[in-house]
Amino acid sequence: MLHNKNNTFLVLISLILAVLGTNAQVPKGVVKGSIRDAATNEHVVGASVSLVGTTHGTISDQHGAFFLTGISAGQYTLQVSYVGYTTIRVDEVVVKDGAETILDIHLEESGEMMDEVVVTTTRRRGSDIALLAEQKKASLVVQRIGAQELSRVGVSDAASAVAKMSGISKEDGSTQVYIRGLGDRYVTTSFNGLPLPSNDPELKNIALDLFSTDIIEFVAVDKLYNSKMFGDFGGGNIDIYSKNYSGNGMFEVSVSSTLNSNAVSRADNFLLLPGGSKWGFDEYTIPQNPLGGFNFTNSANPVSRSPYPADVRLVGGKSFNVSNEGRLNFFATASFGNGFEYRQGINRDVSAQGARIRWADQERFGYKTNTTGLLNVGYVLNPKHKVSYNFLFVNSSNQWNDNYNGYFRDITEGGTGLRRLGSYAQNRLFVNQLLGVHQLSDRIDVDWGVSANHVAYAMPDRVQNTLRFIDGQGYVNAQSTDTDNNRFNQRLGENEFAVNLNGSYKLGNADAPEGILRVGYQGRIKKRDFESIQFNFEVNDRMSIVDPNNLDAFYNQENYERDLFSIGAFFGESPQTYSGDQQTHAGFVSLEYDLTDRLTSVVGARYEYIRQDVEWVTHFDPGNSNALTKTPFMPSLNLKYELSEKQNLRLGASKTYTLPQFKERAPFVYDDGTVPRRGNPHLYPSDNYNLDLKWELFPSSSELVSLSTFGKYIQNPISEINVAATANDISYVNIGKAGTVVGVELELKKDVIRWDRDRNLFSVGLNVAYMNTDQKIDIDKVRGETAFDVRPTHTRSSFAGASDLLVNADLTYSKRWQQDGNVMATVAYSYFSDKIYALGNEQKGNLVDRGVGTLDFIVRSKINRRVGVDLLVRNILDPEYRRVQENASGHVPVFTYQKGRFFTLGLNYRF
Repeated sequence: MLHNKNNTFLVLISLILAVLGTNAQVPKGVVKGSIRDAATNEHVVGASVSLVGTTHGTISDQHGAFFLTGISAGQYTLQVSYVGYTTIRVDEVVVKDGAETILDIHLEESGEMMDEVVVTTTRRRGSDIALLAEQKKASLVVQRIGAQELSRVGVSDAASAVAKMSGISKEDGSTQVYIRGLGDRYVTTSFNGLPLPSNDPELKNIALDLFSTDIIEFVAVDKLYNSKMFGDFGGGNIDIYSKNYSGNGMFEVSVSSTLNSNAVSRADNFLLLPGGSKWGFDEYTIPQNPLGGFNFTNSANPVSRSPYPADVRLVGGKSFNVSNEGRLNFFATASFGNGFEYRQGINRDVSAQGARIRWADQERFGYKTNTTGLLNVGYVLNPKHKVSYNFLFVNSSNQWNDNYNGYFRDITEGGTGLRRLGSYAQNRLFVNQLLGVHQLSDRIDVDWGVSANHVAYAMPDRVQNTLRFIDGQGYVNAQSTDTDNNRFNQRLGENEFAVNLNGSYKLGNADAPEGILRVGYQGRIKKRDFESIQFNFEVNDRMSIVDPNNLDAFYNQENYERDLFSIGAFFGESPQTYSGDQQTHAGFVSLEYDLTDRLTSVVGARYEYIRQDVEWVTHFDPGNSNALTKTPFMPSLNLKYELSEKQNLRLGASKTYTLPQFKERAPFVYDDGTVPRRGNPHLYPSDNYNLDLKWELFPSSSELVSLSTFGKYIQNPISEINVAATANDISYVNIGKAGTVVGVELELKKDVIRWDRDRNLFSVGLNVAYMNTDQKIDIDKVRGETAFDVRPTHTRSSFAGASDLLVNADLTYSKRWQQDGNVMATVAYSYFSDKIYALGNEQKGNLVDRGVGTLDFIVRSKINRRVGVDLLVRNILDPEYRRVQENASGHVPVFTYQKGRFFTLGLNYRF
């Protein structure tokens, strides 16, 4: 299996080299060149290039390059146009058979936004100007962050990218993203418009940090619902659009290294538990007959590694002329990166009166890898018909070693102890997509897409050991419950198939339609299988001195045979399991219509059939199942009123729903080593009502000022809550009759000053969101609908994970010192205010994460057209992340740490 996955990665690299090594035939003449911004010298991506009076045309790629082939000898006029720039014509372009004509085009920014320019592709719009132009003209509201801004603010993955947008935050130490105060269950994720499966048994959405910015053209976030989207929508939909290519060939190599100051300070003793590969590829199976002997192969002894990472990226693309109008485009990227982190702080659990339950110091050693490969093949039959195929492979791993030193109730009475928790988790994602766009006539357009995706997740051997320290002697094994010393294994496999089919018809004049009627079908089928098994070690010898760094000396076959410990499991050698099947079939219709010269409406309706089946075998229930069905009808309305040529006023209203997830409906206990969670078969969907009002101003093609207000009313909201039980488990319930979210967002992009004929530029960016979330906890409702006896400390609360205030600000200076050289320096600041981590129960106060501000410094430079150098310093302030328990008797710090500073130096070279 490992051999096959490694081959997958090698095949991607080979495709890059094979594509580059192939010479395209030039049957006639060729016109090629590059397009740049005259002021900043940056590449202009997505510019429209055509030979006037012919059918020859293309768009510039992500490097500003364009390539026209199959041109008969003669003299032509070349026209270049792009949103926000003045259209130019180059006369007397001479083309000769078998020869190349090379042009360098520099576009000047226009004073007004250009209405007549149409961008002819949806995946070459990574520049700020193009994205703002689309936002201004779009009938629907969507917020985008493109490749240009991703580079400027120094983010490395999609999770960090969306956290730079207004009203969006990311939970540190987790892959969860919150949109307008609503977390994982209210968010959906897609790739090129098609849905993605989850890679985590605890979460609905795939981890966005799996998607490196190497493969991203732009990320779009829909905060307003429309009928083309699946109805499981609350906070928003995140759509990642991948890069593709159209040009005469390119190849880039980039290398970089990111050092963490905390990790480097422990370079002489950076300890990780073995069992995970340095490259992130690992195969580990449950040992044969684990209850009949100590047959575990992974060691429990920590080993030291040198915390000096490296990242390597290869990018290649090439296009071939297939016929007079046809074009075959290839784009591929392959990358590997790793990183080390170290942190230390406190980790505590206290009662409502402040009595110590766990009072420990924590240190964590962490190591991550990410291997990514993307292949895009696009075939342009002619300007009216395009087909493309995307293949994405991601392999990521996360290895950590946690050490808790201190007091543990019922284990270390009168002394101190050590609890060590170490693990290795691996994710593999395979995405296959086939997409098509067709103009059947002047009035009818059709686009379609199908996808087949697979996720494999494994945590093959999580190891936990508990020890007690005896003064003057050393450590001995300790135990209070069966689970204090254990090895845990879990696996998840999910397959998902999706299809989109959309058709549109122009009403009235085809060249200047009064409206557009859209109809479509969307289907999504997914199946998940999950299993876990935990082997508990009952320690009989609790007096012999053991070495914490050599636990293999105690846990071995010889001591097992001597009965110094025994091995047990809840289900014997059989794992606990659940499986889920979900089908969603939807039909939708929408009408976009110009009610007046200034007022445009988009009225939509969507009907879905959803069925979710869950089966389980757990120690709570030896075998059972249940089914959930829902048939929602979801109307939506979006209005856009042009106050002026540069100002819009928008209104959106819709009804949606929120489904519970598979694992939330199975009575299955999942324990991440710190907090046990169990499912609730009585859980049911929520209904959401959404209302938005937005004003936006575009002072110039690169500037934006917008102000939005929004409100959400959620019936029967789903929430996590402690259920009164000996184990103090967390479960999922419909916590009350209703919850509300209201807020306001401000966004600003402004060019502050230009000088020296626009060779120097200062610009600023700012987005601020202020929100209020509220839900009433209805104890009687929960007790009546479930078997749980909940005893919350408070009867009202905000939503977990929702900060009231979010701020992102940046200041950028860019300078062009020669035709092919430039530098761009950015200072970026982000802040989130206090937010609830978990609701209190049994008179214990809520757990609250205190607000944190972070500061980054990014320098991107092009020495010449081939060589670039990057320098990034992230988390300059190195703030303390602090969680407190807000007891009535006083707030008690229960969790603190600092991440350290991150220093990145990168070099890229274009051949």
